[in-house]
Amino acid sequence: MLAFAASAPIIARAETNLEQVRMDRATRVFREIMDAPDQDIPSDLLGRSECVVVIPSMKKAGFIFGGRYGKGVVSCRKAQGMGPWGPPSMITLGGGSFGLQIGAAAVDVVMLVMNPSGIDRLLQDKFTLGGDVSAAAGPVGRSASAETDAQMNAKILTYSRSQGVFAGLELKGAVLKQDREGNENLYKRAIEAREILLGGNVEPPAVAQPFLDALTKASPKLAR
Repeated sequence: MLAFAASAPIIARAETNLEQVRMDRATRVFREIMDAPDQDIPSDLLGRSECVVVIPSMKKAGFIFGGRYGKGVVSCRKAQGMGPWGPPSMITLGGGSFGLQIGAAAVDVVMLVMNPSGIDRLLQDKFTLGGDVSAAAGPVGRSASAETDAQMNAKILTYSRSQGVFAGLELKGAVLKQDREGNENLYKRAIEAREILLGGNVEPPAVAQPFLDALTKASPKLAR
């Protein structure tokens, strides 16, 4: 009993470190993508987004075609989508078809949530891209002027980076889920994604600040 009690703080620290590693990886992926010349997310498109999802290093979940799984983070703008970036919520992404990129060992995924309807889906326990919510591969480059009708109408735009190549990603059938365990480890209490992303009273932990700083640098305020 004493041995178990002594090990509890060690386990808690290990779980916290896992979420810090996730935050650090998400920050690095987003910064590298936005710093790549002519291969980043269009600034005007990012300026219209209300939430950003980053899933670093999605791995194959086996030998099934399209089978991948990854853990990431999502941050939404505060003040009903008009304000600065708010505290992050932990999220998972699994399954779906990744097309030709299935051969890569790891794939980084970035998603832009473009409207309140997309946020409503994001706050559900889980939802399927291309099924429960419309999703389209996002345009790449300095300007979003070449958006297609599908991209303009999509609630979520999806991107991937594989083997150094960043591009729009046609991602269908993948399931996004709240990571309640990850949130509890990060915030040190049981907490729902809705409270984190829309509550307005949750302070981001220190380990999340570099990620929020990266979002703020890339898109300080909502563009209409």
